[in-house]
Amino acid sequence: MSGSRFSYPEALEIKPVARPPSATLRVPGSKSITNRALVLAALSSSRGACELRGVLRSEDTEVMIACLRDLGFEVTPYWAEPAVRVGYNEHSEIIPASDADLFVANSGTTMRFLTALVSLGHGRYRLDGVARMRERPIEDLLIALRQLGVREATTETRHGFPPVIVKASGLPGGTARIKGDVSSQFLSALLMVAPFTLDGVIIEVDGPLVSWPYVAMTEQVMQQFGLDVASDRDESRFQVASQSPCAVASFAVEPDASAAGYLFGAAAVTQGEVTVPGLSERSLQGDVRFANVLEGMGCRVSWGASEMTVQGRPLSGIEVDMNDISDCVMTLAAVACFADGPSTIRNVGHIRHKETDRLRALATELRRVGAGVEERDDGLTITPRPLRGARIETYNDHRMAMSMALIGLRVPGMVIDNPGCVAKTYPGFFEDLERLRA
Repeated sequence: MSGSRFSYPEALEIKPVARPPSATLRVPGSKSITNRALVLAALSSSRGACELRGVLRSEDTEVMIACLRDLGFEVTPYWAEPAVRVGYNEHSEIIPASDADLFVANSGTTMRFLTALVSLGHGRYRLDGVARMRERPIEDLLIALRQLGVREATTETRHGFPPVIVKASGLPGGTARIKGDVSSQFLSALLMVAPFTLDGVIIEVDGPLVSWPYVAMTEQVMQQFGLDVASDRDESRFQVASQSPCAVASFAVEPDASAAGYLFGAAAVTQGEVTVPGLSERSLQGDVRFANVLEGMGCRVSWGASEMTVQGRPLSGIEVDMNDISDCVMTLAAVACFADGPSTIRNVGHIRHKETDRLRALATELRRVGAGVEERDDGLTITPRPLRGARIETYNDHRMAMSMALIGLRVPGMVIDNPGCVAKTYPGFFEDLERLRA
């Protein structure tokens, strides 16, 4: 990550803790909220400048900032704060640039959100990323944008996968149907651009919607920018009128609940106690409910007005549908290795389309350390067995690196390959893991 104060070797050994830790640790800002707020602040910049406070500095957010600047928006980070200022857009067009070649690395939110955003522009836009991004599906989003009247939204070479070419003359709006079983980011992308269409948008979700809390998060962030979304009771139909945002001078980003989950997982694995300030049951992020899963395994969870605490206890196996909190699947898988019986994770087949095929990767690496694993199309069953140290392949997936590191807090000889991949969302993770020893 450019400019980061964190640097890691090619491989990092995780040393077991000598005793159960007791710590209060602050986690960085939410990646999901930061990137949504950056998009909405840019789209609202004709109403005035906005300062985003508590933002996450990571590969994913730096990529988003770089792309927005390439699109002509004035975006200035102040990382020491940490804050980002999105300046007033003096251009007549909502997207200042009429031609841009955007590199999104392996940031799914940047690819999906900006594909929708540039459809509001007037010009030609190309979006590409790393090799893995070219294996992550996007055709469902392009189909929806074509239904809403974009002049052209196609993939450049391989059908249904980036690079993406968008040729736009504004986005008329109308009705679009989109599948909900691959990524909720497609729906979030459409919702955020819908108020800026000519005629407004009706979105009909085809089939089950994965990761619903992330859509709810999108709606709540939109509300803070003065943008309204109406949805049916079963959340299968969304209606967004053409509307103008409010002038929002400042926006506060919550700490990242997914990041906090690793620290709570560390408390569970070591039977220690970890408190994370800035999160509560009222959080915009559904991943705070990972604490409830740990509670179901035997941990003690305390909710304060502005902090959460997890205290580890002897762990029982659990069976849980993690569709709504799928970013925590890998964390739970590591914790499950220390339970007194099997744990089953269900209804998360969509995480095969993330930074790696997370179910296949988890099954491979958990078996490497000695756990029993049954892999299914939509989940895993993990049976605790005597564990051994091993060198862990991370597949350049930040969540694999952070989750498997938790096993090293109990098991000697755990080595994490490419630990620097945590820069994607939590650059200081391994430093925070070391602080547990203090």
